[in-house]
Amino acid sequence: KQWYQRRVHGGTEMSGLLKAFGLDKVAKLGQIIKDHGGIKASFYHLYRTDDLKIGKLVGEDKYGNKYYQNDQYFYGRNRWIIYNPKDGVDYDASMVPAEWFGWLHYKTDKTPLEKAPAQYSWIPDHTPNTSGSSAGAKTLTGSSNAYMPYTTTKPKIESWVPPQK
Repeated sequence: KQWYQRRVHGGTEMSGLLKAFGLDKVAKLGQIIKDHGGIKASFYHLYRTDDLKIGKLVGEDKYGNKYYQNDQYFYGRNRWIIYNPKDGVDYDASMVPAEWFGWLHYKTDKTPLEKAPAQYSWIPDHTPNTSGSSAGAKTLTGSSNAYMPYTTTKPKIESWVPPQK
């Protein structure tokens, strides 16, 4: 009888009912919105990253990027980065330092905070790739070596235009 009371009144039937109607997802969405700081902050986060996830903050690098992990998500989607808000939506994958890149891509399970990478004097400090859009936000002229999807060289010949009568 105690087992029956625990099962009926303990919430397992109620959670099954919530799950059957999909209301557990609504409750999870409410928790995600709460964890992101409210509706306005959640919409801003969704605008910046196209994703709303909750997880444990694993660490932060010297550039202000924050790294999260939640093992309830699928492998390959359970580690992610939230780029520094000062970059807005103009962030790039090259903004991830090498030590965090290894953790983010499952080369190691230890974060750089748990096991610091080897430091050599000949290794330069990390710099993001400036050939993309990330340089445009910091300068008015953009990057001098930015990618252009069209040719920027002047044509050597001109196309023939028939004379007008």
